[in-house]
Amino acid sequence: MIPEIHIEDYNYGLEDARIAKYPLQERDASKLLHYRDGSIREYHFRDLPVLLPEKALMVFNDTKVVPARLHFQRETGAHIEVFCLEPVQPVEYNLAFAATETCTWKCVIGNAKKWKDDVLHLYNPDQDADIAGLGLTATLLEREGQTGRVRLQWQGGAPFSAVLEKAGTVPIPPYLNRESEAIDTERYQTLYAHIRGSVAAPTAGLHFTQSVMDHIRAKGIDMETVCLHVGAGTFLPVKNSLVSEHPMHREPFVVSKDLLLRLRNKGKNPLIAVGTTSVRTLESLYYLGVSCLETGQPADVEQWAPYTHEYPYSTEEALDALIGYLDRRGEEALVAGTRIIIVPGFRFRLVDKLVTNFHQPESTLILLVSAFVNGDWRRIYDYALAHDFRFLSYGDSSLLERP
Repeated sequence: MIPEIHIEDYNYGLEDARIAKYPLQERDASKLLHYRDGSIREYHFRDLPVLLPEKALMVFNDTKVVPARLHFQRETGAHIEVFCLEPVQPVEYNLAFAATETCTWKCVIGNAKKWKDDVLHLYNPDQDADIAGLGLTATLLEREGQTGRVRLQWQGGAPFSAVLEKAGTVPIPPYLNRESEAIDTERYQTLYAHIRGSVAAPTAGLHFTQSVMDHIRAKGIDMETVCLHVGAGTFLPVKNSLVSEHPMHREPFVVSKDLLLRLRNKGKNPLIAVGTTSVRTLESLYYLGVSCLETGQPADVEQWAPYTHEYPYSTEEALDALIGYLDRRGEEALVAGTRIIIVPGFRFRLVDKLVTNFHQPESTLILLVSAFVNGDWRRIYDYALAHDFRFLSYGDSSLLERP
């Protein structure tokens, strides 16, 4: 049964001054709120390793943010922004980034009403020779509101990934209310970012330094990765009062067979997810396994799948089904997609502890946090507001333990 949840019940007063517009000089200097068994204590992020149990399994999202925002100009002088969301042709991220002449992307289009049928040329106010040499153009193939399918073409034989590195800017969150700056190129990226494809950083990971990670390893904690490419939908507000009317966007992810085996065999050792994207990936695995058990293959996890059926399968059975599916196909990684929404009433089957930042009011991420702490989210946020914690992407962090 789909829960009846009103998003206005998940509002809180967040003044603009509380939003961290820039990162701290040191990643691990941020504050850390620790929530456990209803109690709240305050630390710094570099203290995280001492709060984690030995023999735990910690999972990070190693997606990499791409400079996916491109600026073009019409002959009339009008500026058009093209924000690449996901590839259409080729449809695979790695193939789209490897394309050397043209590719087509689903994009958010800024100033869309001023773009007619003309071919746009890249805006290059500084007359940068390298950028000019790309000859990058954009053609609008199809429009749907503020989004559309855009064909990008360039010359010189460079892969599209290199084109973006030269001509694009980092798509920092709109709530920062500023343009991207040089500091964002480094700091709006985790140290362990590896597989390009996200248009938003998995921000819980921005606090990790090499020193913190070394101390975590020294405690005998296994560190593994998943890859979920974060879409621009992560910034979409819940516009309907009833959360049941909010459509979740699809996000693609990859999980290795090795991690599936570790999850299957971890026993009672706790699983720590770094970031809500890791939670959504890990908790989606159960429903993919159910799909394998019932149809023989995994299908994308639909938004309300966890709430509309009672499933008779154990977590171990679901993971075994996924491992068996990969074994039969001779594959070493599961490639899938999820639209899962995690709201109060969700049954967590895998994740025990969560490292996460402080999220926007009336967002799906607040709903996830509330579900994780059995509805005690407001006391956590009231504490953070009263004790000068910094909020959102460049803000402070928390370690939440499931009751």
